[in-house]
Amino acid sequence: MTSNLHTALTGISGILVTPYDNAGEVDPRRQRPIVDKAIAAGVHILVANGNTSEFYALTVEEAETMVGASADHVGGRVPLLAGVGRGVRDACRLARTSRAAGASALMIHQPPDPFSSPRGLIDYVRAIADAAEGLPIVLYLRNDAIGIKAIRELCELPAVVGVKWATPNPLKLAEAIAATDPDIVWVGGLAEVWAPAFYAVGARGFTSGLINVWPERSVAIHSALEAGDYRKANSLIAGMKAFEEIRAEELNGTNVTGVKAALAGIGHDCGATRPPSAWPLTPSQHAALQAFITSNEIRF
Repeated sequence: MTSNLHTALTGISGILVTPYDNAGEVDPRRQRPIVDKAIAAGVHILVANGNTSEFYALTVEEAETMVGASADHVGGRVPLLAGVGRGVRDACRLARTSRAAGASALMIHQPPDPFSSPRGLIDYVRAIADAAEGLPIVLYLRNDAIGIKAIRELCELPAVVGVKWATPNPLKLAEAIAATDPDIVWVGGLAEVWAPAFYAVGARGFTSGLINVWPERSVAIHSALEAGDYRKANSLIAGMKAFEEIRAEELNGTNVTGVKAALAGIGHDCGATRPPSAWPLTPSQHAALQAFITSNEIRF
């Protein structure tokens, strides 16, 4: 892993939205201003085809379109992490496409398959790594029930350089960090609100959907955490917590809805979300979001 990628992973991993046009088709052109704004604010690494990108709502062809477009928009200014997943053959196809597009590394979504086994997951990651032909891999771990043994074995695969930890279990995170190679980068995968707790047990950096809307606040939170100033970080988080609370409603079904509604509210419409995501926000959710935007004077 290059030092540039390693350093970027300890920063903010900004998960880019997938814009749609009025007919609901992907419209990559609308993503470019978001990328430019995030990079100008100091976001360290950008992610195409993550969950905030509505990865599971996209066809494989659309995911291929978006990783190519995102690579073009980023233009090598910061590393680009490309999400891959679903069935193993689709994941391998996306790995090859992402590598050809110029992605710096892959982020492998943990399969939502109800019959996924820990040892099967290791085979899954190994197959994708083979398809990626040496591209570094970051694991996106949303279910720590696979156990420390499986997590350790996954981290021992040569291509794996980092883990985005997206389960609200800091103690299990600490155990996983202690059980694996110290060169693995452990990234807080539950955005700004959980970042202090994860930092406290050894994680570095965090994922963010807020960067699509208010990247400056995300960068300020990261700077405070890196300085060890938890009081300042928590104060800054308190100022954006209303946004995350809206996104967490309806079993997290308003997660991307909140981001896209906020983008529209500050003047950069990226279309609706696709089912089964909730759309639009309810009147009370919309009012809370508008109050958040107005009180913080957020503009695009």
